[in-house]
Amino acid sequence: MTTLTDRYPTRLLEPGPHVPRHDPVVWGDPADGPLTPHEFTSFAERGHHHAPLPLFGPKEVDAFRQEAARLAADPDLRADGRTIVEEASQEVRSVFEVHRLSPVFARLAADPRLAGVARQILGSDVYVHQSRVNYKPGFTGGPFYWHSDFETWHAEDGMPRPRALSVSIALTENYPYNGSLLIIPGSHRTFVPCVGRTPPGHHRTSLRTHSPTIGMPDEDAVRELAEQAGGIDQFTGRPGSATFFDSNCMHGSNGNITPCPRSNIFIVYNSVDNTLGPPYAAPEPRPPYIASRDFAPVEGTP
Repeated sequence: MTTLTDRYPTRLLEPGPHVPRHDPVVWGDPADGPLTPHEFTSFAERGHHHAPLPLFGPKEVDAFRQEAARLAADPDLRADGRTIVEEASQEVRSVFEVHRLSPVFARLAADPRLAGVARQILGSDVYVHQSRVNYKPGFTGGPFYWHSDFETWHAEDGMPRPRALSVSIALTENYPYNGSLLIIPGSHRTFVPCVGRTPPGHHRTSLRTHSPTIGMPDEDAVRELAEQAGGIDQFTGRPGSATFFDSNCMHGSNGNITPCPRSNIFIVYNSVDNTLGPPYAAPEPRPPYIASRDFAPVEGTP
């Protein structure tokens, strides 16, 4: 019988101490582009890389927006578990597994402007662990509370190490006031265990709740990380701009009460040397449309 060695214990019965990161942040070669050596080093230090100038042109972004709108309007997909709706407004909050639902997003996930950065940082071939479109409509878009993605992916999906990263591609203008991404720089170097056992089927409620209690850090932990960092980084940019960030970054976003909608595509790349096993702190793994167990590497633009 194989016993899991858990270097990042979480979902505890009582608060536990913060865990220094046991693993590297960057695994590849700083000279092996597409990031410059300076950008590569900055990612290692701060946990993110922001490309404020668009990586994708207006025609590409228009195609992404049309696909995102099509998916949100599909009644069959809305009735599927892949679609998450806001509790109050019943507006679509997220659609998962978009790289399998849409050829447009499949090509995007394989695009070297994204996958090439993931390969360089993670130092290996990569596969898509998760993809989704997040919709934050004007007036009704809800917040995403502070969290580390890796805490969830480790606890509920069985991801052994934080050898994964996310990229957020803006489909709309990301202003300081319409719920843009917030990251505590340097937080990726500290794993914050969370309190509370994972109940069965937790994903059915956690993805629909603005402030779920399971898998969320306490306020003191967030305050401590922000004080250590000397502040919080906020990411704005034009449509087509992109932000890459480490899987263990403490991040979140405010709600959107402005008239300006904010929508983004998220693609999560995991190293093929970091594939999923049994969950470390959940009774069963989440569905494959949330956490893929197809580890075939992204090979290039189809």
